[in-house]
Amino acid sequence: MPSTHKKVVVRKIDRDTVNGHVAPANFVREGKLEILNTAGNVVAIELREVKVVYFVREFGEAESPSRKTFTTRPRTEGLWVRLKFKDGDVLEGMMPNDLQQASAEGYLINPPDLRSNTQRMFVPRSALESLTVLAVIGATRRRRRGMPSDTLQVPMFGEQ
Repeated sequence: MPSTHKKVVVRKIDRDTVNGHVAPANFVREGKLEILNTAGNVVAIELREVKVVYFVREFGEAESPSRKTFTTRPRTEGLWVRLKFKDGDVLEGMMPNDLQQASAEGYLINPPDLRSNTQRMFVPRSALESLTVLAVIGATRRRRRGMPSDTLQVPMFGEQ
């Protein structure tokens, strides 16, 4: 199998799971998730039946992240989001702050604990009740050394 295929565990809304491999560039086609299951058969699953697609390191370990929320403010750049599923589950994650990477079918989310078995998650829009942006986390802007301070700015409040 080519290295371009990623291991996934598909969690359906009815709590059933399917293990397999997907091509990360185009695993959703015409409203269906195309997966090559572990038996070697191509299976098309309707997106409305899918709750989450977990991109995992290994099949044998737990696919659901052990930590579903961040304990502190995330350090990586992007959108810190909270997903509320139709069944009441809540999950936080990071997603890119780039509209070009957004898809009409769903969202690619990085989980709170990147050291776990789950590396990334795809959540179809149909599985969500709401998506809330908690924060926009950007790169820190530092003044370069040797750059003169802005002399045109008038000092305020007794600044010198």
